[in-house]
Amino acid sequence: MVLVTGATGILGRVILLELLNRGYQVRAAKRPSSDLDEVRESFSYYTDSPDEYLDKIEWIDADFDDIHSLEAAVTGVSSVYHCAGKVSFYPTDEKEIYSTNVTGTANLLYACENSSVQDFCFISSVAVLDGLNETGLMDEDSDFNPKLNHSHYAISKHLSEMEVWRASAEGLNTVILNPGIILGSGNWNASSGELFKTIEKYPYAMPGSTSYVDVRDVAEISVRLMEENIFGERFIVSSENRTYADIARRIRRRLGKPKPKVLSGTILDAGYFLQLIFGGLFPALRIMNRTNLQTVRSRSHVCNKKITEQLNWDFIPVNESLEFHLSNYISHKKNYNITDEYR
Repeated sequence: MVLVTGATGILGRVILLELLNRGYQVRAAKRPSSDLDEVRESFSYYTDSPDEYLDKIEWIDADFDDIHSLEAAVTGVSSVYHCAGKVSFYPTDEKEIYSTNVTGTANLLYACENSSVQDFCFISSVAVLDGLNETGLMDEDSDFNPKLNHSHYAISKHLSEMEVWRASAEGLNTVILNPGIILGSGNWNASSGELFKTIEKYPYAMPGSTSYVDVRDVAEISVRLMEENIFGERFIVSSENRTYADIARRIRRRLGKPKPKVLSGTILDAGYFLQLIFGGLFPALRIMNRTNLQTVRSRSHVCNKKITEQLNWDFIPVNESLEFHLSNYISHKKNYNITDEYR
């Protein structure tokens, strides 16, 4: 039996499909409020028989603040894929970010102690990486530098990784994946699933760059690493480094929208001062803090050499990934007659 946490998220649901295709018995952890109809819809983007797959899954409600709930979740489980996490860059979400990402991960690992769990895959983020190698890229040795400014999300992922390394030192087989921005279908209103909706709505783009990867690559790589017993290591999972402007242009062109305007440093600086003055009155402005603005202005490039050599992996090109998931996004809007919500 394999447990997947965050199973209704943009990545967790595709890991479920990957595991089922390989013949595993799968238990999926979800919140009581999770919408399985929405999961069924997203399954339909990847398979012609979504109901058949959904019926094979043992769904359970898990409370990451309750160690007994987690102990029940891992009962009879040999492998865990820990995808559950809170992705947000709003300062108002700080408490939930640390509770979900750090405390939740620690509690799950404690539940795994003295259980049947032998292998543990943790989905982290490239946000924890600092420093460049001799080629000017971030790689798996680009350790988190606590002296630099980081978002609460990045800090929480770093602290979560420390919990995983602790468990590894105590004998649990662990592997960590550090994906870039995950391009996927479904979960359109949360996490990286919001990407298409946000870019469609706002005719602006940030001046920096980051790395992108298709959800199908992340899911299959996760399972391959566990199956091949590659533990005690971390792997950057990224297809390409691209500018925010390039991604926004391609998405908006496909959606029939005008080309986005790249925000200048002057405009971003003005946003920072506005949040200093009015952030107390308008909480939404607080996202324009110094750390977040530094992130969207930076041109961070990561190196995927380690995983491509380890698994002889060919990533799905970003343009191909965008076309696939944008087609699904457009289909979703058409099927649900969604118009004003996205304007």
